[in-house]
Amino acid sequence: MNKKIGNIFKGDKVIWMVFFFLCMISIVEVFSASSGLTYKSHNYVGPIAYHTGTIIVGVVVAVITLNIPCRYFKLMTPFLLLLTFLLLLIVMFGGGKSTNDASRWISILGFTIQPSEIAKGTIVLAVAQILAAMQRDNGADRQAFKWILWITIPTCAMIGVENLSTAALLFAVVILMMFIGLVPLRQLGKLVGILVVMGVFAITMIMLVGHEVSEEERLLTNIEHVDQPKKAKSKIEKMLHRADTWKSRILKFGKDDVSPQKYDLDKDAQVAHANIAIVSSGVVGKGPGQSVERDFLAQAFSDFIYAIIIEELGIVGAAFVAFLYIILLYRCARIASRCENNFPAFLCMGLGLLLVIQATFNMMVAVGLAPVTGQPLPLISKGGTSTIINCAYIGTVLSVSRSAKIKKEKEKDPKDVLIS
Repeated sequence: MNKKIGNIFKGDKVIWMVFFFLCMISIVEVFSASSGLTYKSHNYVGPIAYHTGTIIVGVVVAVITLNIPCRYFKLMTPFLLLLTFLLLLIVMFGGGKSTNDASRWISILGFTIQPSEIAKGTIVLAVAQILAAMQRDNGADRQAFKWILWITIPTCAMIGVENLSTAALLFAVVILMMFIGLVPLRQLGKLVGILVVMGVFAITMIMLVGHEVSEEERLLTNIEHVDQPKKAKSKIEKMLHRADTWKSRILKFGKDDVSPQKYDLDKDAQVAHANIAIVSSGVVGKGPGQSVERDFLAQAFSDFIYAIIIEELGIVGAAFVAFLYIILLYRCARIASRCENNFPAFLCMGLGLLLVIQATFNMMVAVGLAPVTGQPLPLISKGGTSTIINCAYIGTVLSVSRSAKIKKEKEKDPKDVLIS
């Protein structure tokens, strides 16, 4: 029996344990944080049943993925790149489903998918393959830098129109992968300098063009117009509206601390109730399912679920969740360091960085250390295809840990050689 279970859950056991804990925390906390959904639908089982089913499907996807030999991921790269560009173009030119003034989703055969989630893994896969193919004795070939940018820049540009934070996250992961892949520091330094200048210019334009609109006013506007016939907006109008959202988030984050008596709970409800959840938590929290602020946070089960985790599980629970992601990144680094071939090593590190950096941003937003970005907490926040795709990332890492050739297995101890 144990042997049969071991054959199913192959790969790095520590990553399996981290994955298991994240899934269990997700089920408990999403069930608690979805009180608003259950109240509106009058269905107390439906939301959590759907989420639990999504996680079960994700685990199945992870098991299937880990059984794919690592060399086959290379063969998938051209097809995934083609699919990614096709889906992003559909979203970019009006074929996307709009939610909260952002067209990030498309519907295929009744399933709603977010192309940017597919794009993230595809770009990591392509960058890993380029870095591996163009490694030289003294590091990556200078041409690798250009090939990577030819793929990454158009993808991030298409994603950034509707989801700037995801585009920035993906580009940061690519830069770190190039650093790990020994791309010349001179090239990386120039790229970072250009990005800083572009970032300053972009923020300046957002502050000039955008209008300050609170998250609550934006959500209320969407609700008021949900039954009205939608007027077609040009791409420029959509981008200008996103500029309003970006400006509001920048201004909120840049505001000086105000006393509780002067805080506007109506205008800044998301951040305010997240802060209340954290402050009222204590060391061990109020206990699972005992959150109060979940009833006031519109995205309690997604963007701000870490605040609910802190409220219910306290500082101890929050530290434990953060520690799980640290272990995940550490194990990815360990697996990568033991790989004989470059491609699986770069792929493993890229996916580990992708999950952990996104988790870091989500946690920073929840505790007020970063502006609101709309990034969910990987493998914990409520999601559909995003949860399944994140599980596929874990399956890929497990595949690398299982099937990649390990240096130590091929290196014989000198004593063994003498004895033989």
